[in-house]
Amino acid sequence: MIKMIKTKFRRIVTKIPNSNAMNLINNLKKYEVRSMHGQLPVVWDKAKNFQVWDKEGNCWIDFTSTIFVANVGHSNPKVKKAISSIIDNDLLHSYTFITEIRARYIKKLIKSVPKQFEKAFLLSSGTEATECAIKLMRMYSHKVGKRKPGIISFEGSMHGRTMGAQMLGGNQKSRAWIGFDDPNVHRLEFPYPWVLNGKISGKEKFRHDIKKLEEKVNINKDIVGFMLEAYIGWGAVFYPSDYIQELSKFAKEHNILICVDDIQGGFGRTGKLFAYQHYDIEPDIICCGKGISSSLPLSAVLGRKDVMDIPDVGSMSSTHSANPVCCAAGLAVLEELFDKNLIKESERKGKILHSRLNEIKEKYPNRISYVLGKGLLAGVLFINPKTKKPDADFATKVCYKAMEKGLLLVHTGRESIKIGPPLTIPDNALDEGLEVFEEAIEEAEKQ
Repeated sequence: MIKMIKTKFRRIVTKIPNSNAMNLINNLKKYEVRSMHGQLPVVWDKAKNFQVWDKEGNCWIDFTSTIFVANVGHSNPKVKKAISSIIDNDLLHSYTFITEIRARYIKKLIKSVPKQFEKAFLLSSGTEATECAIKLMRMYSHKVGKRKPGIISFEGSMHGRTMGAQMLGGNQKSRAWIGFDDPNVHRLEFPYPWVLNGKISGKEKFRHDIKKLEEKVNINKDIVGFMLEAYIGWGAVFYPSDYIQELSKFAKEHNILICVDDIQGGFGRTGKLFAYQHYDIEPDIICCGKGISSSLPLSAVLGRKDVMDIPDVGSMSSTHSANPVCCAAGLAVLEELFDKNLIKESERKGKILHSRLNEIKEKYPNRISYVLGKGLLAGVLFINPKTKKPDADFATKVCYKAMEKGLLLVHTGRESIKIGPPLTIPDNALDEGLEVFEEAIEEAEKQ
């Protein structure tokens, strides 16, 4: 039996998933690789601001922002207008030949970010930005006379799906296909709250773990950089601030670059322009993507000019670097973020989001172990009430229940659900989505 739903922001008029969606999905599976599948069975027809529609007239509140891309809202009018202006001017691609929109965008980007970022390199995907950062750090090691180009990353981290990015990643299973580990990549244990468990500070944890690494590696001669995910993506898990501040102090003492992968957290998502700013440090390099354009394939590496200008003229570019259509979208996003005060709005709405999620956690203490994140980013971690172990199946049930009721959540496939609506979502739509989220937990629990 179909449960019809019609509210100000949601509309469910068919079974979810409906037959048309399943037919299209099954047809697609015949011709498309299975690695592209695994999301909730909703076929998007239209997305505007914080809502998503299918062709049957069902409408969802979107708590995904297409995995934190649509920060300034789906189909943002200013972004659409900027894209159209370039298309109408018959300029779809220019390789690395210079365009006016590229010059305008790069200038606006650098003027908008913290002052230590003096130059930018534009690319088309987050993993491409990570690869670029790896190359820059390793080239820097030769410049400053390091013996080896060693990089320290973290267990549990995810930096993309290309070889270099997965070499740095903290998931052994994900990088097993490579066939070997890079001997110049070293990993520290991520300081999860359940690892620290109130028994050790972040500062103490860093000093303890780096000391163990120093027993195996000559830090001064063989380490050139730290690669940090601004937060661990699968659960929106931030580092303790004292951990990162101690890491920053250590890096300065040993001439080690700090590179932050802020691809998921940048451009207002966490209530600051970049997520790393919650740690009160100044990285040397930052990787950006996703929310940078709110729609089109665009990423960037930002950094100090003495690092960014190491590669020779013409030696590091990409086919779609600084694509004019993407640059137009990126420029419009920056203007929207600052003109509409969306970063402050993310901070304000984030307080509503986290306050409500913590109320739900108090209601279901045997089901929800942690509510994590900052700003309009949250990770809700579920456990089995009997075993007290992570419960991925329950998280999946909650995602499906919410989908049936008109709410889209980020289904991680793990024990976590991530929440990240567009920064433009109105308060009453945010409240309604959170009500649906609680209802979905309640119904999944009854089952």
